[in-house]
Amino acid sequence: MTHIWLRAEQRPNEDRAGLTPEGAKALIARGFRLTVEESRTRILPLQGYVDAGAEVAPEGSWTEAPGDAIIFGLKELPEDGTPLRHRHIMFGHAYKGQPAGQELLARFVAGGGTLYDLEYLVDEGGRRVAAFGYWAGYAGAAVSLMCWAAQQQGTICPAVGAYPDKEALLSDLHERLAPYDARPRAIVIGALGRVGRGGADLCEALGCAVTKWDMAETAHGGPFPEIAEHEIFLNSILAMPGTPVFVPVGMADGARRLSVIGDVACDPTSDFSPIKVYDRTTTWQAPALRVRDTPPLDVMAIDNLPSMLPLESSEDYAAQLLPSLLTLDALDRGVWGRAKAEFDTHTEAMA
Repeated sequence: MTHIWLRAEQRPNEDRAGLTPEGAKALIARGFRLTVEESRTRILPLQGYVDAGAEVAPEGSWTEAPGDAIIFGLKELPEDGTPLRHRHIMFGHAYKGQPAGQELLARFVAGGGTLYDLEYLVDEGGRRVAAFGYWAGYAGAAVSLMCWAAQQQGTICPAVGAYPDKEALLSDLHERLAPYDARPRAIVIGALGRVGRGGADLCEALGCAVTKWDMAETAHGGPFPEIAEHEIFLNSILAMPGTPVFVPVGMADGARRLSVIGDVACDPTSDFSPIKVYDRTTTWQAPALRVRDTPPLDVMAIDNLPSMLPLESSEDYAAQLLPSLLTLDALDRGVWGRAKAEFDTHTEAMA
């Protein structure tokens, strides 16, 4: 019997879950064994999983789970260097040259475990089977507008937090923008994808004019002076080989209207990052990194943005992922086989 262990998220400001109680019920009905850890922060109450038939374990006890259990979470594990012996499903952020990612892979090699990276669960055509993209874009645009509003007051964006639902978020943003007659103009690159659609929808809901670009507009490879003509730039393109540079250092130092960069894709340490004016992520406590003072230029690069709307993002993502979870008893093929091949390629390159 395939044993799935839903761990509690251990990262601050992470309230999402990749499996709902409804999904738990479907897995158990299919014959899977499911253990769900207690959690102080998970947006979905534990009782729903219990009612679905799941077993319960203490928060953080996955390290003592049986060796054949598949540990399922969303965000990173604590960076404590311990070898990883289990099979893990999570976002590893390990395949694009990130230093922390290389350390993570070394832990899997040391422990004999396997990473099934959620970013690399793809169908036969190479398209991701599940993504938080829409809500990442939506929340990323929201925080970028908060950064712009703070600049109008001569300050930098204060700490942000989670909202019970998107209506509460929109209400807060309307209040923040109410003092200003003019709305900032935004340019979204990757506008045809999930992330870009979410960002554009949020901006339009607040009355902002949006320029929507995708592959056709960026195919010439740059430069892209049009970005500097907008107050807000939302990058929705994942860093990968061949990605053009959208914001070189020279753009920040030249004449520009651009005052906020929302790097929703958020890969500043990747060799392929298209935004060259910053080198680290931002946080919920300090959402904006000021990279230029006169005029101000702030970068927003929070890497767990969908957790600002944990209920909507959890329900959406879990529904997309469930069909693949229902095939976890066939790890050697399909989406899981492809994810394992990706892991093998990168760990073998470390030898």
